[in-house]
Amino acid sequence: MRKLLLAALLLAVPASAATLKSPIAAMEQLPVVLMQPYDEHANADAAVAAAFARAQKSHKRVLIDLGGNWCVDCVVLANFVELPAVKRFVAAHYEWVAVDVGRFDRNLQIPARFGLTKRLTGVPTLIIATPDGKQVNQNDVFAVSEARSMTPQALADYLAKYAQ
Repeated sequence: MRKLLLAALLLAVPASAATLKSPIAAMEQLPVVLMQPYDEHANADAAVAAAFARAQKSHKRVLIDLGGNWCVDCVVLANFVELPAVKRFVAAHYEWVAVDVGRFDRNLQIPARFGLTKRLTGVPTLIIATPDGKQVNQNDVFAVSEARSMTPQALADYLAKYAQ
């Protein structure tokens, strides 16, 4: 409960950003314009391993964002995470790593490590794990797959459920 309250306080949106309280209807409404959030040439295995190594030192959870640059919801999610209040909250509780899954044909070994061996039903897919690799959000990995219909507060509320 305390973490949910903290997330709400962190995202008390200033008047200048009042439009962030409603879902994104057009890309022009994004508060940050990050259009290519996934590095298509990154070594996903190394990036995920580095996130877990950081998590073991920081005692934070690992947040793996599976998505693709072609996906509107993935771009919206990445832009929400770049908002200062959301970014501070994520940095305080998670080691974030973005993994490009292409058009469901790239880096699928990453979700497979967590039991997602069948085709992903949507992106973005978020996997949240403890520093020792135990997934904590097995039942709702697709909760943000329609990020464009969410608000930054809804994303923060979701992430607060799994924050330590």
